[in-house]
Amino acid sequence: MLKKCLFPVAGYGTRFLPATKAMPKEMLPLVNKPLVQYGVEEAIEAGLSEIGFVTGRGKRAIEDHFDTNFELEHQISGTGKEKYLDSVRQVIDSASFSYTRQGEMRGLGDAILQGQRLVGDEPFAVVLADDLCLNEDIGVLGQMVQLYKQFRCSIVAVEEVPKEQIHKFGVIAGNEIKPGLYQVTDMVEKPAAEDAPSNMAIIGRYILTPDIFDLIRETPPGKNGEVQITDALLAQAQRGCVLAYRFKGRRFDCGSVDGFIEATNFVYENVYLPEQAALEKK
Repeated sequence: MLKKCLFPVAGYGTRFLPATKAMPKEMLPLVNKPLVQYGVEEAIEAGLSEIGFVTGRGKRAIEDHFDTNFELEHQISGTGKEKYLDSVRQVIDSASFSYTRQGEMRGLGDAILQGQRLVGDEPFAVVLADDLCLNEDIGVLGQMVQLYKQFRCSIVAVEEVPKEQIHKFGVIAGNEIKPGLYQVTDMVEKPAAEDAPSNMAIIGRYILTPDIFDLIRETPPGKNGEVQITDALLAQAQRGCVLAYRFKGRRFDCGSVDGFIEATNFVYENVYLPEQAALEKK
């Protein structure tokens, strides 16, 4: 049964310096809620209640966020401010949280490998909190969990991206087995536009089977000494089956300043204001 979700959060967030000098980039707020909480809420909505974080130096604020702050709660107990903690209280009550460290920045593949001690020999999801995914109906991870129950293999979320942005992503080629679902035949990490096998880019949502860990161990480091999960997934696709799913919903690249501002404006209008209106009625 799929119940575990891994969050690699060890990165430095250098594009947001100096804001991220002492604060994890995953704790940057989209209006009144940190970015990482949106990802955790998406995982919980998908039925994944065992949340694991692969952290690094300076990430303690993430642990503190998903924990009870007795002093704060005592100070606002019985006041009108107490309702503003409802969302994170619900998250804390709905999931368990565990943490391990990636001692050295060696790429996403290595970060996922470090998470093996949290997920064990079970299938698991991976969420990159930089990618905010919103959908009015079922969240992206929930959509992928439904597919996993049917196909029981690794699945990556993909979206079409403009040619001029293709070099920023891992890119797939595959055979469409039904609308929006592809059996992967090739994967390339950050290709030049002229070398890309398609315009279908992998975004930060994965469901992985546990054999991926041995494949990551077999994967040699690439550029900058980083181990790429794309290379391990290609090996998995060649030996068995990996699916790519063109998800329903909207993705914001919150790892970039422009994407973060776009997401903030969207969340303010479409999430924050309706939630505040509902709170005022309480």
